[in-house]
Amino acid sequence: MSITDWPEGERPRERLLAHGPEALSDAELLAIYLRVGVRGKSAVDLGRELLQRFDGSLSRLAEASLEELASVSGIGMAKAAQLKASFELARRALAQEMTARDTFSSPGQVRDWLRLRLATRQNEVFMALWLDAQNRLLKAEELFSGTLTQTSVYPREVVKSALGHNAAAVILAHNHPSGIAEPSRADELLTKALKDALAMVDVKVLDHFIVAGNTPPLSFAERGLL
Repeated sequence: MSITDWPEGERPRERLLAHGPEALSDAELLAIYLRVGVRGKSAVDLGRELLQRFDGSLSRLAEASLEELASVSGIGMAKAAQLKASFELARRALAQEMTARDTFSSPGQVRDWLRLRLATRQNEVFMALWLDAQNRLLKAEELFSGTLTQTSVYPREVVKSALGHNAAAVILAHNHPSGIAEPSRADELLTKALKDALAMVDVKVLDHFIVAGNTPPLSFAERGLL
């Protein structure tokens, strides 16, 4: 049955207009973006299938390639491109918020942005959020990329990048593709080495986050590991 044949109070668009987007399920929000379904499937059905294809994870859906999205029956390349554009706009909106205000005063935004950027990466990635003296974002930079289980990080290169961006502070982050956010002893030793190296050029390490799947990123500062 087409959504237009549903009772008005059950249609996603009408429900959004009446109650706001927060009242809708993920599948219903996707349905509004997809607009129409295909033969035998409503737009809501397509939204559910999209989510199921990526294990019910919006973050995995956001990181999917155009080809992966288009391979879902009923999506195609045009709808896949629309979805990729919407997720990229969300990332840019978060980045602009971080640039415009004190980044460290809104750790929730930092966590959300890092999850969008790193949660579904299949290899370890180490990145730095370079900040100015007011803790506003100067640059989000992926510095090193490795394998499924490790990446090599070179303090000299991190210091060089800090100087290049004229940064006053930094938030470090890396992902654990294993889905386990607990820091290893190597993670702790690396953080200390980077903190000491960056202190030599008056750059303060505010935090180091580990991103692992859909769980909230782990904060070294909150764990007392800085």
